[in-house]
Amino acid sequence: MTKELMHELLSKDEKITVEYKACQNGIQEDVYETVCSFSNRYGGYIIMGVKDGGKPIGLNPSMIKDMKKNFVNQLNNPAKMSPTLYLSIEEYEYEEKLLLWVYVPPTSTVEKCSNRIYDRNEDGDMDITDSPLQLQNLYTRKSNTYVERKIFPYVTKDDLRMELFDKVRNLIKSKNPNHEWLKLSDDEIFRSAGLWEKDFSSGVQGFNLAGVLLFGKDDVIKSCCPGYITDAIYRVNNVDRYDDRLKVTTNLIDAYDQLTDFVAKHTDDRFYLIDNVNTSVRDLISREVIGNILVHRDYSSAFPAKLIIEKDWLKTENWCIPRKHGNIMQDEFQPYPKNPIIQSFFANIGRTDTLGSGVRNLYKYTPIYSDGGKPELFEDDVFKIVIPLNETAAKEAEEKKTLSERQQKIYNMICDNKYLTVEQVMSEFDISRATVFREYAKIKVVTGAFYDKADGIWKLK
Repeated sequence: MTKELMHELLSKDEKITVEYKACQNGIQEDVYETVCSFSNRYGGYIIMGVKDGGKPIGLNPSMIKDMKKNFVNQLNNPAKMSPTLYLSIEEYEYEEKLLLWVYVPPTSTVEKCSNRIYDRNEDGDMDITDSPLQLQNLYTRKSNTYVERKIFPYVTKDDLRMELFDKVRNLIKSKNPNHEWLKLSDDEIFRSAGLWEKDFSSGVQGFNLAGVLLFGKDDVIKSCCPGYITDAIYRVNNVDRYDDRLKVTTNLIDAYDQLTDFVAKHTDDRFYLIDNVNTSVRDLISREVIGNILVHRDYSSAFPAKLIIEKDWLKTENWCIPRKHGNIMQDEFQPYPKNPIIQSFFANIGRTDTLGSGVRNLYKYTPIYSDGGKPELFEDDVFKIVIPLNETAAKEAEEKKTLSERQQKIYNMICDNKYLTVEQVMSEFDISRATVFREYAKIKVVTGAFYDKADGIWKLK
């Protein structure tokens, strides 16, 4: 940091790339929100020990060491910052005042602070977590195209498992004997399905990643998409490791069957009359969760998708480019395709239905399978599905979604006074600030309520 640059940074008001923080009593919580918003926009400078208007007030020299240590620790705490960051916070003496400054660079991934997403607008940090349009714009800035459309011009049909077309045609025929694809050649299906395309801006043409993932030989898939793997784990007796494990790295068509067989091997089957046909409810649920981790994952990430079967639970995890953050409810879900080419192909061969039907089906069939339990779907950078497998799990899940007597009273206070403060709750129940925040955390999960710091108000769903 030069004297000229510091003078320039302090000579004007805050702006989209400059933020002042007083931090007289240590690093303020909103410092991390600014780190998040700078990461998500253009980057910028945070200068501590400075009042609004760029007036240096200085920091207590005895606090500097702890402030620097706490700052680094918080940036490396995944509960505070996700992904974690490594930034250098430096001391600087200006007009005989001791300051701290840090430069925050923009990141290629969306940054979160305390599980909230902030974006920068002029001189302020905006919480956009619950704004679908702003979130979509942010992710568009970070990634301008669907990764499934990346073209690999040197992949030829020799690199694909062309024999899979027999299986594909049989699946199509069983679903719709009059399907147009049954009249097409292999090459025509590739083009019709969007698996072979031409980039008209560059002239590059060939099979895209969707085509490779659906038909590629295993070594070709590994070369084109090295992070692709689905880790299936059965963990009941050996809860520290696993009792059975399957690592799936093959094409998506065969991967679907392998994962379906794994679930069938390790879970009980139950049947239910649907349209007067005795139908496996377990298979219906399995179909939806497996379809999700294969069709709707972000293939640009090396995060391995997971399918975990425990004594009472079926769980999945996969990396995701979320459009919203939080629980997905049946009545408020607005579906959008993460990988529209792959999703469309799976729909054509009968492996998935219309977009959004998976959520509806999970809410419909999980209570039948688990004696009243409900699925939990949580959309974030890691998309999670949790399915209770029996009545025990259903009751446990219900308890987690029930407020205690004190939590209910606090929630009632929030409903009556949307400007309710932490101090008011502490006084009413004679509890500590930390306890209030723990109660708030449960209330937020159960009710969907959240506190908007910008407006200083509770917002209810």
